[in-house]
Amino acid sequence: MGNIIEERMLPLRDESQVAGLSRFFKTGKGEYGEGDLFLGIKVPVTRSVVKDIWRECRLDDLESSITSPWHEVRLCSLLVLVQIYRHARKDNELKRSCVDFYLSHTRYINNWDLVDLSCYEILGDWLLNRDRRVLYDLAGNGKTIWEQRIGIVACMQFIRHGEYDDAIAIADILLHHSHDLIHKAAGWLLREVGNRDASLLHTYLETPAPGESLPRCTVMPRTMLRYAIEKFQEDDRKKYLNYKL
Repeated sequence: MGNIIEERMLPLRDESQVAGLSRFFKTGKGEYGEGDLFLGIKVPVTRSVVKDIWRECRLDDLESSITSPWHEVRLCSLLVLVQIYRHARKDNELKRSCVDFYLSHTRYINNWDLVDLSCYEILGDWLLNRDRRVLYDLAGNGKTIWEQRIGIVACMQFIRHGEYDDAIAIADILLHHSHDLIHKAAGWLLREVGNRDASLLHTYLETPAPGESLPRCTVMPRTMLRYAIEKFQEDDRKKYLNYKL
C-alpha cells in the first residue's frame, strides 16, 4: 500500500512532455527547480489518479511517495493529503495529523505548484480559527523560498473568508525579498485582497510599511507591484508604476 501512488503514476509517464515540463519548472543548473525530475504527467491526469485512490490511502502510505524524486508523484501525494484533510470534516485529530505531516515534509514541497495547490487547502484552512504565527515564522524565517511562499499563499484561505490582515502583514515581511517567485506570490495575494476591497489595497500601496518612510508602491519589487495592481484600471496602474512622492 505504501507505494500505491507510484504504482499508479509511474505507468502514466509520457516522455513527450518531460522536456517541456522540465523547462517550465526551471530544473536547469542554477534554476529554482534544479535537479527535479518529471514523468511528463499533466495535472488533470494526476487529479484523476487522486480521485481514484485517495480513499485507499492513509498518512503512513504517503511517507514514501512524498519523498519521491518524481515531481508528479510528490504532487499526487499532496493532493491525496488535501482530500484526506477535506473529508476529515469534524475529525480534528485527523486534520491535525494532516497539518503535522504537511509541516514536517516541507523540504519536499519544493516548487511553486506543489505549494500553491496544497498550502491554503490544508494549512490555511486549519488556521482559520487558530493562532497563525506559524505563517509569519515560515515567511520570515523559512529555510527555503518554498517555506516562505507557503507563509504567504496559505493566507488565500483567510482572504476567501474576508480576512485580509495576515496577508497584508506577511506581504510586508516579504516586501524586500530578493526572489522573483516570492514577489509574484505576495503580489498575487495582494491582488486578491484588492479584488475584494480595492480601497484597502490602494491604502496599502500609498502608505509606508511599519518602520519605513516611503510608500510601499515605491519600494516593493516591480514584479510584486505589477501583480498587485493587475486588476486596476489603466490610469491607476500607471499612477502606481510612476508614483510621484
